[in-house]
Amino acid sequence: MSFNDALSNLGGTVLPTIVCVPCFSGAPWDLAALPGLVGLPARTMRLPEDVADVESYATALAEQVHGLTSYVLVGDSFGAVISLALAARQPAGLVGLVLSGGFAANPLPRWKGIAAKLSRFANGAVYGHGTLRFHAFQLASHFDAEAEVPHTQNDYRDLFVQNTPRSSYTARVTSITRFNMINDLARVDVPTLVLTPADDRLVGAEAARQLLDGIRGSSEIVLPQTGHMFRFTHPTLYSNAIRTFVDSVQGVRDSAEFSAS
Repeated sequence: MSFNDALSNLGGTVLPTIVCVPCFSGAPWDLAALPGLVGLPARTMRLPEDVADVESYATALAEQVHGLTSYVLVGDSFGAVISLALAARQPAGLVGLVLSGGFAANPLPRWKGIAAKLSRFANGAVYGHGTLRFHAFQLASHFDAEAEVPHTQNDYRDLFVQNTPRSSYTARVTSITRFNMINDLARVDVPTLVLTPADDRLVGAEAARQLLDGIRGSSEIVLPQTGHMFRFTHPTLYSNAIRTFVDSVQGVRDSAEFSAS
């Protein structure tokens, strides 16, 4: 993984670093497109290629945040899965967790899994025009066209064409089909926000319920009139929700430090 950083200092206040973990495409977040994160130290990265298990992604992420004394993991979709896996290890410095469109176990119905696995046999045009078009259809929502930043299925397909080699796509599908942290959710011991779109045909509502049931003290915000790709389509609403959560985490930490002094 390689990191991109956006750094800031606010009057001597020690703010947690917002670590933004990419979606299934593997592409770094566009931090400049998220106004709610302005003024916060933030970083993002590109996912490693050809990795076929979630724990290895989590290990790569752990290596990158090593040395941070205070940080919040914000994982989007597949990035939420990676962030959850790392949070369950209770790493030093982690003070908060945002799971955006994530899940604790493979949410894909069997037919979707079979279709996605076929991508390993799809080269060139078949991958780009078959597998990725199917994937883009699953990502899309009827809210996307009237969003703050309107998107189409072709926009989602282009995201993968530009950032996701076929071998990495197949490896990530494999990692999801093997993933199940239902019995490990209680190990997450930091404030956790489950950020849920109103319309998610890819993951489904049950995924959020499993996270909320398993992570002690977790809370949920459902962003109205949004779909699975709400980081892209509703960047202001999305990033403001993250900012509100980070501010609440920081407020609790400041109060605890004041009480201890």
